[in-house]
Amino acid sequence: MARFVRDVMTSAVASVRPDASLVEAAQLMRAQDIGDVLVAKDGVLLGVVTDRDIALRAVADGADPLTVSCQSVCTPEPVCVGPDDDLATAATLMRLNAVRRLPVVEGGHPVGVVSISDVAQAQDPDSVPARIGEAAPDGWPEADDGSRR
Repeated sequence: MARFVRDVMTSAVASVRPDASLVEAAQLMRAQDIGDVLVAKDGVLLGVVTDRDIALRAVADGADPLTVSCQSVCTPEPVCVGPDDDLATAATLMRLNAVRRLPVVEGGHPVGVVSISDVAQAQDPDSVPARIGEAAPDGWPEADDGSRR
């Protein structure tokens, strides 16, 4: 059974520059079928921008996502975990900070992301949170290869 963040984290880090537009971030999220990207400069984590941040902190206010930077709507200095932290620590931090994903940082550099479904999958593969990512959202047909369109 997985005990450490490194055992369940996604090690492919999706990141954007602080000055990247929200459109760039959204396109990266769509291409990688993810709900957040890290905002980093010179390999140093500055923040996290989520699909929800884009919707609520920019689009809902009428801001132009082509001209608004990721740094201006991201959550700065996000709560992070290390790859050698245990899963219980990650779960506790998610609960206490009301977040679904945590950047995994080692030596000051992002090395991955761990999600609530990663932790749930490790603890109970049949739980609802563990299986939430298996189905395509309503109205999003699956492609022939099983990915979402």
